[in-house]
Amino acid sequence: MSKDDLQQVRFWPIMIAIFFGSFVSILSMSTINIAIPILSDHFHTDLSKIQWTITGFMLASGTIAPITGYLGERFSYKRLYALALVGFTVFSFLCAIAWDAPSLIAFRIIQGAFSGLIMPATMTIVYQVIPRDKQPIAISLWSLSAMMAPAIGPTLSGWLLQNWSWHWLFLMNVPVGIVAIILVMKLIPFYRLSVPKKFDLIGLVTVVTSSLSLLVAFSQGHAWGWTSGKVIGLFALGIVILLLFIWRELSVETPLLNIRVLKNSRYTLTLIISSIVTISLYSGTFLTPIFLQNIQHVTPLDTGLILLPASLVMALSMPIVGKLYGIVGPRVLMFSGIALIALGTLTLSWLSVDVSRGYIVFWMIIRNLGIALATMPSSNAGMEQIPRTMSGHATSISNWVRNVFGSFAIALFTSVLSSKTATHVTDLASGGLKDKAQIGMLSFTMSVNDVYLLATFIVLVALPLTLFVRKRKVEAAPSTPVVTAKTAEQ
Repeated sequence: MSKDDLQQVRFWPIMIAIFFGSFVSILSMSTINIAIPILSDHFHTDLSKIQWTITGFMLASGTIAPITGYLGERFSYKRLYALALVGFTVFSFLCAIAWDAPSLIAFRIIQGAFSGLIMPATMTIVYQVIPRDKQPIAISLWSLSAMMAPAIGPTLSGWLLQNWSWHWLFLMNVPVGIVAIILVMKLIPFYRLSVPKKFDLIGLVTVVTSSLSLLVAFSQGHAWGWTSGKVIGLFALGIVILLLFIWRELSVETPLLNIRVLKNSRYTLTLIISSIVTISLYSGTFLTPIFLQNIQHVTPLDTGLILLPASLVMALSMPIVGKLYGIVGPRVLMFSGIALIALGTLTLSWLSVDVSRGYIVFWMIIRNLGIALATMPSSNAGMEQIPRTMSGHATSISNWVRNVFGSFAIALFTSVLSSKTATHVTDLASGGLKDKAQIGMLSFTMSVNDVYLLATFIVLVALPLTLFVRKRKVEAAPSTPVVTAKTAEQ
């Protein structure tokens, strides 16, 4: 694209194309969770095996994220996004016709790899194509697509499972994916800011090895034991190879992932804040459905309906946050958002076995409103200082780090939930309580409260960090970088 072309980019067509792809990729993560027992029965396999339809998807998605920057520069972000959608759609269909558990797991892993390309690719397109003055609202809409999917995912999944079959959890992605592919090809302009001179094979091997090692260690630590040889070995391998990767990327002329963007203190600070918010986000999506279904025996469909108001509030607040960003700046929004997250998470640590659903709905709304206030500013405040030519690498790092911390959050909360439940069972039994069913419900509820309290302390760490992120005027400048390949695609 030429400078004139970029100055005349059509905001809404591009954002519509980005919205569809981001929405369908995130939706596929949130719909399958409550189908795990059904898939286990259908394929006559145990839960620990079928759980790999989720774990494998997350591992593939997190492992592929670091190389998005190179692939986008090599093939252009438009083509990468379109290719990712094609692969995602094809493997969604293959998941629907899977004939056994291993085939479903294999297809889900490959689907996860294509899904892992979509979010960083779409985020990069926003920062490279959309003018600076419109980027806050663009990122709000980009975040809205990611928030709406989990908002309706559990409810939609419950309805499909109750009225149709698990196959439709994957088949519904096909028409949406096809529409998204058409929109991308028609509405997103072709451009290329730079083309890598060489391919860093050593960088690829080291980043994939380190990412996979750390993600597997986090995701399987609870099942294998945190002090087991396998988990300790994977952590050691992951850390050593990660250090080798960092050394390699700092010394090579054409790095696979340019980690020099971390020299920008504002970007690094907001990345830390965003990672902490991600951990807190996972506490609610992980704990509340488990509590409702295990303790209050709520059906999957009703669980989705209970979570729906809070998720919709979070989703519908995103465009408003985009407007407020230019008025009050990131610091006020992030501070207010994290304070609300902490308040909502703290009050959810006071659950009882017979707590009213209205109580849960209200405090989940408060909590999710805080997430809406904090998410976009923590993403945009750092990215607005990154040059367009480096934005692909910056978004790759952001998505990579968030994937790792998401896996860490689930592993941490699962482990604490299990260990605290065992402790409370012992304490209640030694305290004279005899009813085993009552002990089970009380101990599990108390352990859920313990995990929510831990999540509260974690998110409070980010509160003082927000004070260092000042409002900064962004010059509406050249929306356009130097173009090194053909300028347009008809």
